[in-house]
Amino acid sequence: MPAFDLDTELTAERHHLAASRAALARMRGRAEALFSTGDKVAGDAYTAEQLGRHMARRVKELADDPTTPLFFGRLDIEEAAYHVGRRHVTDDAGEPMVLDWRAPLSRSFYRASVRDPQGVATRRRFGFVKGELTSFEDEHLDRGEELGTTSRILTAEIERPRVGPMRDIVATIQPEQDELVRAELTDSICVQGAPGTGKTAVGLHRAAYLLYLHRERLRRSGVLIVGPNTAFLSYISAVLPALGEVEVQQATVDELVARTPVRAVDTPAAALVKNDVRMATVLHRALWRKLTKPTEPIMVSDGSYRWRIDAEPLRRIVDEARREGLPYGVGRDRVRARVVGLLQRQSEYRTGNSPSEGWLRKMSKIGPVTEFLEAAWPAVTPEQLVAEVLTDPPEGLLTDEERAAVRWAKPPKTVKSAKFSPADLVLIDEAAGLLERETSFGHVVVDEAQDLSPMQARAIARRSEHGSITVLGDLAQATAPWAAAEWRETLNHLGKPEAVVVPLTVGFRVPASVVQLANRLLPALGVDVPEAVSLRRDGDLVLTPVADPSDLDTETLAEVTAALTHEGSVAVIAADAAVERLRGHLTAAGVDHATADDVDSEARVTVVPATMVKGLEYDHVIVHEPADIVAAEPRGLNRLYVVLTRAVSRLSVIHAKPLPSPLDTAA
Repeated sequence: MPAFDLDTELTAERHHLAASRAALARMRGRAEALFSTGDKVAGDAYTAEQLGRHMARRVKELADDPTTPLFFGRLDIEEAAYHVGRRHVTDDAGEPMVLDWRAPLSRSFYRASVRDPQGVATRRRFGFVKGELTSFEDEHLDRGEELGTTSRILTAEIERPRVGPMRDIVATIQPEQDELVRAELTDSICVQGAPGTGKTAVGLHRAAYLLYLHRERLRRSGVLIVGPNTAFLSYISAVLPALGEVEVQQATVDELVARTPVRAVDTPAAALVKNDVRMATVLHRALWRKLTKPTEPIMVSDGSYRWRIDAEPLRRIVDEARREGLPYGVGRDRVRARVVGLLQRQSEYRTGNSPSEGWLRKMSKIGPVTEFLEAAWPAVTPEQLVAEVLTDPPEGLLTDEERAAVRWAKPPKTVKSAKFSPADLVLIDEAAGLLERETSFGHVVVDEAQDLSPMQARAIARRSEHGSITVLGDLAQATAPWAAAEWRETLNHLGKPEAVVVPLTVGFRVPASVVQLANRLLPALGVDVPEAVSLRRDGDLVLTPVADPSDLDTETLAEVTAALTHEGSVAVIAADAAVERLRGHLTAAGVDHATADDVDSEARVTVVPATMVKGLEYDHVIVHEPADIVAAEPRGLNRLYVVLTRAVSRLSVIHAKPLPSPLDTAA
């Protein structure tokens, strides 16, 4: 295309971008006007409230960030041009100016190829700098022209330096990722994703896609994102709002089960036992053993008459409720209701009249009925049940050593005074699930799922019982002592044994030199996962041995200073015990820095404990003394594999001690 035509095309696309932004602003203005006048047009207070909530949500969904491209691609199909972007934008007549990336037609932007053009004559990608359209690149599929991963704009977007929270990948989704993103709502899937393959982004974009396709259904039932820690959730928190989805819930497992404050810390042995799936059976047996068969009749007086229910019908009521397989609390309520029903029938037979609601409420709370209920089907709270089990762990499923590990050394005087640990809260949640049904989300995305304990997985399963689930993780990055060696076990605990396990092995973020170094650890990790490969050939890897251990921190500080001469974020990752010392050196040197939790900080340098870095990415990673990271925990090599694969441009490994043996040939 002649230069003049290129300029003309670029100018036309810029005009379309400006017009689209103006149209989006008008759409938001109309939503704001409806929001401000909703109470006047609604027929009643309830309708006004519902309209107000809807319009407030709509206003948020239509927010525009001028630094983010409103569209990133264009499809030419049958002489019509369709711009593809982050949300749907229409002109005043309702005609589309930008197609939502989730729309059926937009699928071709990700999947059309020379072999299967899907009716696409030309696919255009746009280059942007801080929201300003600066370039475009065309693939003429009808002429057999396809750039694929050699696309300059695609490569530039993938390799763009990362500062601050994670961003969406709608402009760079690859065909194999798009298949997972657009999986059916009824499908539960597990993505075994090697580092840098975009598994987290796939999960978040699948949530956004399902909300687009099944908005009302999922708005009622909800979508939940479960992450490994609050730093990770903060890191990904901007992705869905950038796509116009503002109502997705995010939580860690600890937050999901936070029924009571954490005031205790377990020993490693106790935590291991409490997270074992056998504890579910221990609690189940302890609860249902509370039931006793009635042996005496009950006598009830309502002030006018005396009623008698013999032991046999009472036993029958208890047995029938038990066989129905109801949650314990629901079964207790049903037993009470059926006893009152027997009294009601006796009253109707004696008086010829149906008793009043007041009489029924009185009978349900009258002394003989509540005394019978407390004896046959006693009330219990989740905290009470767990406290009883930990005070005197029952024999049978646990060994004597395991019972001793979880037994409270000094039982609390009351349940309210009990000090529970994080693992205890998971047990309390299990107990709560035995008592009452948990509300189920329509879809749940679980990231870094390789570290879920069986009991944590069961907590998530209770919240996805009637919905589907997207499981994301990498078995090679499993660092928890209870981590499974294969996915089928975890999927069973999550209640989705039928979920399909799909591997992602091609990385787009982590450079090949970094991936090759990390892959040296795989044979020592005890898991059967395919090696990752990377399409990135631009990264830098430097292994720096330090002769004098006393110079290690100084060398690390010098590397930080050098890293700041490059664009992008910098992370110093070290064994947890070294973090505060390194932060002190940076402070003394006047280097502005932040912690992993502080995603709003404008500091380019972050000091991250090795145990907190999972799921995070930085342009330049400086690994401080790998041997200390490995020595800090039983699965230290797995932790080091995580640490080494956080870099998306440059990796510097600084060490005074010998590198772990799988890496020493790379030194």
